[in-house]
Amino acid sequence: MQKTPVYPVIVSMGNDIQDKSGEIISDSPDFTIEVGRALGMGARAGDVFALFGDLGTGKTIIAKGIALGLGIADEITSPTFTMLEIYENTPPLYHFDLYRIDRTEEFGMLGFEEYWYGDGVSVIEWAERAGDLLPPGAVKIQLFHLDENRRRIIIEHPAH
Repeated sequence: MQKTPVYPVIVSMGNDIQDKSGEIISDSPDFTIEVGRALGMGARAGDVFALFGDLGTGKTIIAKGIALGLGIADEITSPTFTMLEIYENTPPLYHFDLYRIDRTEEFGMLGFEEYWYGDGVSVIEWAERAGDLLPPGAVKIQLFHLDENRRRIIIEHPAH
């Protein structure tokens, strides 16, 4: 039997963070996964989640949650060396890690933009490295390290 998560801070955003911009303070990796899961549950083909934050702020943890929300039970790891991991699903999940991209011009030659406008849900770690190439409809998620366990998560939907 799966445990039903409780989202005390997410409830304050209207219990539906798929369409709302706002700020959440997470006090644990488990809570951060649940934030991602809530986002993933409302994701549709063509949605793009652009993750911003320093090393260790929880970008991959949010990505794991989004995958869980989409119904993907695979182990989600950051595709740092391959830059793209595809998880077969309906819709598929395209998980990008742009950490190794040094210049926007370099990114443009990889053809990743095709996925962002395709039939899947895209999660982009180190999204700042894509520069102006990010789709205008991307949900921007900024993660900030507050202390060993706590993270500030700012979610910005394009309509806000």
